[in-house]
Amino acid sequence: MATVLKTGRRDFREAPGKIDNFRLRTDSSRNSAGVVPENLNFDLRRLDPGQYSSPYHFHRYAEELFMIISGEATLRSPEGVQTVGEGDIVFMEKGSGGAHQLYNHTDRPCVYLDVRSFVGYDVAEYPDSGKILLVPSFEIFDKNRQMTYFENEEDPSAKWEELDKVHNK
Repeated sequence: MATVLKTGRRDFREAPGKIDNFRLRTDSSRNSAGVVPENLNFDLRRLDPGQYSSPYHFHRYAEELFMIISGEATLRSPEGVQTVGEGDIVFMEKGSGGAHQLYNHTDRPCVYLDVRSFVGYDVAEYPDSGKILLVPSFEIFDKNRQMTYFENEEDPSAKWEELDKVHNK
């Protein structure tokens, strides 16, 4: 079935939990039309003046593409910053080379289509803050506290003895 999301039915909403500087709005008409993509994830976004799209980040397992529909913004990437505007397409590869963030430096909204590949999971890294985000669970961890595989696993027999005591009561 083909579903048409009509321009006149756009309903840009801010996601709950957003904070100042990161008040990106997403068109909810896709949801109200019952469009639930399995592998091709997309959103129509509106970035208002003076706002950032998200913290600077990259995806380990997803590629992403922005098509600027109207307005313009400043793109931050590993190459530096540059202005992107109406009709421009920005492709972000997976991995640190695809790190990105948009900032609306203008006095009018920037509307863009955000298309992402999705294989059921992703890991996003945030170089500025050292965070790691697991998708789809949205658990966030501090990357600066890396552990070895066997850290805190040195005495498995103690756990087994504890389990044996509980089981044999």
